[in-house]
Amino acid sequence: MQHAVGSPLPPPHQPGQGPAAGWMPTGQHPGPQHPGSVPPPPPVPPMPYTIPRHVPDTTGHVQLPPGGPVAMPSTPPAQAAADPTSTTLAVLLIGPAGAGKTSVAKYWADHRRVPTAHISLDDVREWVRSGFADPQSGWNDHSEAQYRLARRTCGFAARNFLANGISCILDDAVFPDRPVVGLGGWKRHVGPGLLPVVLLPGLEIVLERNAKRSGNRRLTDEEVARIHGRMAGWYGSGLPIIDNSQMDVQQTAQVLNDVLARSIASPPSW
Repeated sequence: MQHAVGSPLPPPHQPGQGPAAGWMPTGQHPGPQHPGSVPPPPPVPPMPYTIPRHVPDTTGHVQLPPGGPVAMPSTPPAQAAADPTSTTLAVLLIGPAGAGKTSVAKYWADHRRVPTAHISLDDVREWVRSGFADPQSGWNDHSEAQYRLARRTCGFAARNFLANGISCILDDAVFPDRPVVGLGGWKRHVGPGLLPVVLLPGLEIVLERNAKRSGNRRLTDEEVARIHGRMAGWYGSGLPIIDNSQMDVQQTAQVLNDVLARSIASPPSW
């Protein structure tokens, strides 16, 4: 005969005899020790366990759907002009250090008619504090791994913003001679609807702007010149290019809207 775990076992006794003194069947309690005492209440059975109902992930009051690839923006009717200021878009602003990507992206996002987020790859890379792969130390396996991680994180954030009706503009110094690390990765993480635009002012301008930077965002003149030279490969790529050498931030943002209107109507091949 088996007994439940934790229940008292009967002491051995001889056949034909009653239970050993002091033993009570499981679940029973000894009688009162003296007349008038109140027997203890019976044990309360445990409440049955119920499986909690699944609650979908939310951020505030906005439910987060699965992030899928961003589709190409719908082409407006022929008689209507595309309005990039009120269309939900995903934009990738490309350019060398000192091109003004971050300033233009912030201004553009601030002055749209629809909710818009700015996602800077450099900002996300710098979330890593201890062990940060400083670009001034050169490009190696460690810095490339952190770059890929940051780009994947930016892509995930962009898909979730866009799935909730919030446009995104991302900025990154993407090189034309490294398609797998650059544009190919962005298309894979965000989707084919991402609209790339290149900011490419003259070398003198990027050197001047880089000199005003501080910390690990500031590069040597030699490094700036090398990056700027590689960016020249975007000419002839089919991507729209804005030379903002003689433009301020507001003017560049306006030209960006004009370029995006053309890209919505006739998406670039990349």
